[in-house]
Amino acid sequence: MDEKKNAAPTTDALSRRDFIRVSAGAAGIAAMAATGNYAFAQGSDRIRVGLIGCGGRGTGAAGDCANAAPGIEIVALGDAFKDRLDGCRNGLRALGDKFKVTDDRCFVGFDAYKRVIDSGVDMVILASPPGFRPEHLRYAVEKGKHVFMEKPVATDAPGVRQVIACSEAAQQKRLGIVAGTQRRHQNNYIACMKRIHDGALGKIVAAQCYWNQGGLWNTGRQPGWTDMEWQVRNWLYFTWLSGDHIVEQHVHNLDVINWALQTHPERCVGMGGRQARTDPAYGHIYDHFAVEYYYPNGVRVMSMCRQQDGTASNVSEHLIGTKGSSNACTFISGENRWRFEGQNNNPYVQEHTDLIASIRAGQPLNEGRQIAESTLTAIMGRMSCYTGQEISWEQALNSQENLVPQKLEFGPLPVPPVAIPGKTPFK
Repeated sequence: MDEKKNAAPTTDALSRRDFIRVSAGAAGIAAMAATGNYAFAQGSDRIRVGLIGCGGRGTGAAGDCANAAPGIEIVALGDAFKDRLDGCRNGLRALGDKFKVTDDRCFVGFDAYKRVIDSGVDMVILASPPGFRPEHLRYAVEKGKHVFMEKPVATDAPGVRQVIACSEAAQQKRLGIVAGTQRRHQNNYIACMKRIHDGALGKIVAAQCYWNQGGLWNTGRQPGWTDMEWQVRNWLYFTWLSGDHIVEQHVHNLDVINWALQTHPERCVGMGGRQARTDPAYGHIYDHFAVEYYYPNGVRVMSMCRQQDGTASNVSEHLIGTKGSSNACTFISGENRWRFEGQNNNPYVQEHTDLIASIRAGQPLNEGRQIAESTLTAIMGRMSCYTGQEISWEQALNSQENLVPQKLEFGPLPVPPVAIPGKTPFK
């Protein structure tokens, strides 16, 4: 589900004026940048890391981080569920001396993220379901911690605005933020993108991107589970937790398009639905989307994503320019023919290596804005498909629809109906 150097600078498509205007919490979050609470074990190469979200991706990310550079120690774990934490803890024991989690640094519950962050760590890995990401990031930056966070970074526009504000605050506090868009740390993508940005394709006029595959895992509801527990344990299938699969998964491909074009779309129109996974066990998300994005300078991008068993798979990107075309990673055809012949790296490890190296060099990477923009690109596509309307970037960015429950507790939580194009209102 998750695939994972900075080959291109972060786009400045959102102006500072727009950032201040749309970020409801910007003033308060910016104020915390003045505290000067910078995380790192001064005078030491040791970096103490806490993991928040102990599922498969979080466990994998912790292992990748520990193996990314010398001097990394995994020292704290937090998850909403004890069984998930215990499984992660047992799995990470294989790290040997790099794994130093003791009983008093294992935290369970919806507030576990605060206790991990407050446990004396220098850096945190945020790998809980995406709906929790903006609040977890806010608290980490407030407390002066470097952050590796999985993608996407929000499931609604208020969350995106909070991530942008946190990214600004982290920049001022010299805190690192790297996101799990691992293609930006993958050798073949980096080499290809450099040539594309240097003009190898000429003017890019169109693009396509896809994440079409079969279905994913589903955990049947167990006796005694509340609505909240069932939803969090099956977070893929609820929009407030995952953003729907166009956001949770297809964000990778859309991020590549934004990277190639060095900007975000101006508007989009799409269609989608729930055709194969109709059982209530699959929550209320769609199983297919098709969105046409309109970028500046008349560039049109066709985006497709699907999770239906027995269908053709395609996970890729394709760029078309006035001088040729490219898959954004291994070849360029046309006037400036090129094929990647170097040695590829493990991007899942490299993203941590790059973050750690930047922290130790005193020049921490900050990918907060670029992943916030890519996340919103996916969200606006979902908005268009859910409502059946054309959605502009400004509409998406300024949306007041807050999907995440205000109170997180293990109790009743009704599932919203499946969105119906033409009848579901834009908020």
